[in-house]
Amino acid sequence: MDTLEQNRQHVLQQIRLAETAAQRIAGSVQLIAVSKTFPASDIRLLYQHGQRAFGENYIQEFQQKQYDLADCPHIEWHIIGHVQSNKTRPVAEHAHWLHTVSSLKTAQRLSQQRPKHLPPLQICMEINISGETAKHGIAPDEMLPLAQAIVALPHLNLRGLMCVASANASDEILRQQFEKMADLLRDLQNIAPQADTLSMGMSGDMAVAIECGANMVRVGSAIFGRRAV
Repeated sequence: MDTLEQNRQHVLQQIRLAETAAQRIAGSVQLIAVSKTFPASDIRLLYQHGQRAFGENYIQEFQQKQYDLADCPHIEWHIIGHVQSNKTRPVAEHAHWLHTVSSLKTAQRLSQQRPKHLPPLQICMEINISGETAKHGIAPDEMLPLAQAIVALPHLNLRGLMCVASANASDEILRQQFEKMADLLRDLQNIAPQADTLSMGMSGDMAVAIECGANMVRVGSAIFGRRAV
């Protein structure tokens, strides 16, 4: 077994252990392999081992990989980086998920640009749960007004919420932030009953995220290794 697949299996084992510890249903948490900055050949290798969901941050890089891997028809592309409103078209035309919607303008452009022959684009709203000014996302109290506007748009399916928790925080602080996200999802379900997704947790904090209800975790370095600066 090659190193990348060994790493992926180790992460999957950690996810299963966290599910068990949190008394979650086995297999209820989906692994998004965050492949940003790594070559398409790495994605192809993991695809051959059965990984389907891959996360990309940068639109130009995503476009090139989507082209290079066109012969891998079952890849599920998740855009997990901030998308400027003038760069929505490639996402609307080729991605399956966008985790980082934080403005009505972006949502409107995605809705207009989504090809009619494709299923609705699955989207999550990004919440700045830590309140850090350097991070993207909306404040928790902005969630419901934006969600009410988004659910009226065609060609989009509002599936849930995404966050990036505080870096290097204690488990107690992480738990507070992730539990707040779970509360927000319950509020969101009042106007978007189909919303069932909490995209939260990365290599260093996914166990706490799963404990608090995450059903998508975005893991990069634990699979692909350290990124070049």
